[in-house]
Amino acid sequence: MKMRQHYLALRSALPKLQEQEPYEVTTQELAEALDCTHRNMVLLLQRMQREGWLSWTAKRGRGNRSVLAFLAKREDIALQEAQEIAQKQDLQMAISYLQSMEKESPRGLRAQFQEWLSERFGFHSEVQGEQRLDLLRFPLPQRIHTLDPAAIHYSGESHLVNQLFDGLVRMSASGDAIQPHLAHAWDVDDSRTRWTFYLRKGVLFHHGREMAASDVVYTLNRLQALAPKGLYNWVYMDIIEVKAYDERTVRFVLRQRNEAFLAFLSTNRASIVPAPERHNQPVGELNYPEIGLHPIGTGPFRLAEQTNGVIALEAFQSYFHGRGFLDRVEVWTTQTQSAVEEAGGEATSFQVMHNVRLSDNAKEQWQQIRQSGMTCKFLTVNELRQGPLASAEIRQAFHLALDRAELIERLSGDVIEQTGSFWPERTDDEEAEQGHPSPNPSDHDRATLSDRLAQAGYTGEPIALATIPQYEHDAQIVKQVCERAGISLTIRLIPAEQFQGEERLHADLLLFAVMLDEHRELRLIDLFKSMQPHLAPDTQTSMERQLDELLSEPCAERRTERFQAMERELTSAHRLLFLYRKHLKTAFHPSIRGISLESLGWVRFRDIWFTNIST
Repeated sequence: MKMRQHYLALRSALPKLQEQEPYEVTTQELAEALDCTHRNMVLLLQRMQREGWLSWTAKRGRGNRSVLAFLAKREDIALQEAQEIAQKQDLQMAISYLQSMEKESPRGLRAQFQEWLSERFGFHSEVQGEQRLDLLRFPLPQRIHTLDPAAIHYSGESHLVNQLFDGLVRMSASGDAIQPHLAHAWDVDDSRTRWTFYLRKGVLFHHGREMAASDVVYTLNRLQALAPKGLYNWVYMDIIEVKAYDERTVRFVLRQRNEAFLAFLSTNRASIVPAPERHNQPVGELNYPEIGLHPIGTGPFRLAEQTNGVIALEAFQSYFHGRGFLDRVEVWTTQTQSAVEEAGGEATSFQVMHNVRLSDNAKEQWQQIRQSGMTCKFLTVNELRQGPLASAEIRQAFHLALDRAELIERLSGDVIEQTGSFWPERTDDEEAEQGHPSPNPSDHDRATLSDRLAQAGYTGEPIALATIPQYEHDAQIVKQVCERAGISLTIRLIPAEQFQGEERLHADLLLFAVMLDEHRELRLIDLFKSMQPHLAPDTQTSMERQLDELLSEPCAERRTERFQAMERELTSAHRLLFLYRKHLKTAFHPSIRGISLESLGWVRFRDIWFTNIST
């Protein structure tokens, strides 16, 4: 590896010298170029000549200069270097290395790397001894910070947690029924505050111990202690007691009735983790194991290794729902989407791709599933900040000036569309009748909008927008659209794990997204509760009352009506401004069988299997 670097450094020292072109030079001159001793330079030249990278004809005697000729192309050696780095399971470093070589090597270098790498991604089957090993390897355009169910923030982390852990119950794919999982049955009393769950027998954790009711107690106590302000905390912080009555019976006691409780237990936030050996310590004194680094669950896959951004999962032989078809899954994580695009080239290089856009040619060769869920991007107003948007008139003018059609055109998404609601079942006419249609830019002259903003009292002062780094691209486009309407916007990026804190309250606008899937009710309640701290006091009170009524409503249709009423209250006052919604698609090669999607639209690794690609 170092030898290739020395060769590339030598080529860089003589940039105009072409392959096969003889060049007279002394060993000492080359040693000075590489900043090494004469003796080391001689050794390097000998080794490079043995590798066939160059020819070196040494000439002795005063005034005689030796002859050097490069034989290996710079890009070939650089490609070998990048391949070796990638083979050590460090894709990000390999891509960074290629980027550093761009000034000296043609762009064809990256294309060659893409072609080589695409052969490594996807499905591979090989015989080891008398057994066949089925492996799926794919890139994930995210950095994985943790695999602890209590601490995850991003979709990639959530997906991997779903492979490693299970919950007491699970949500049906349609999102309309809760089904047994680690618990085979449950009861609830008339007050709907005491829930009793009966656990399956023989369910094993990855380290071999059988799951028991004490693990459920530990899991919820741990969640309350580690994440008192985490996702869905309004559910689990209202659990006043979790008690194991025997090794397979556990009871939850809630502070008050909560119709979202059972749905919460189906999320991966409530994934069951094993209790440590000592159970007699107070919760606050427990030394929690590093579940995020060394996850141990009951899921269909166990963590085999995690090095250099590559996470390897192996099929859990003793999985209670039956072993999966795949033997091993390797997830190669990268920190940016562009890195994956560079690494993988066309989407068709892989057998499974999430949230991709296919060319017309690829659409004919690949199958696609339009996922049941979708993401919805929106802005919310911080009414506690005494900025321009404290004025209802300026908020309304801002809403009209925010050109959604231009926004969507700039995003260039074939699955992106305008929306005025978290409930896509509602028609545009219904939204218009209720007073908050998404404005159509063709209906509003920009000069008129500028006048309306001025009449509302906007004098051009900057409006501060806060969002997380993952949504910076959306924020920049919103800024560009606003600037065309005469609105000055500044952007502040806050890490996702800190976004629920006080820092966001220094902004006028917050840009965020919500996933509308089978857990839509939970996600919207969490959203409305997160909005409360930056709403006007009377609106906070109104929302708190409505949320309490919603959580005690047993009828799903009536809950939907209450959700829509809260939405109308926020949009009519332009406290909530919709940007767009995006339908998600999963594309897969016809060789794949058993495709089924989980929450967030990811493929369940346990279900998929492969046929011969040529069939």
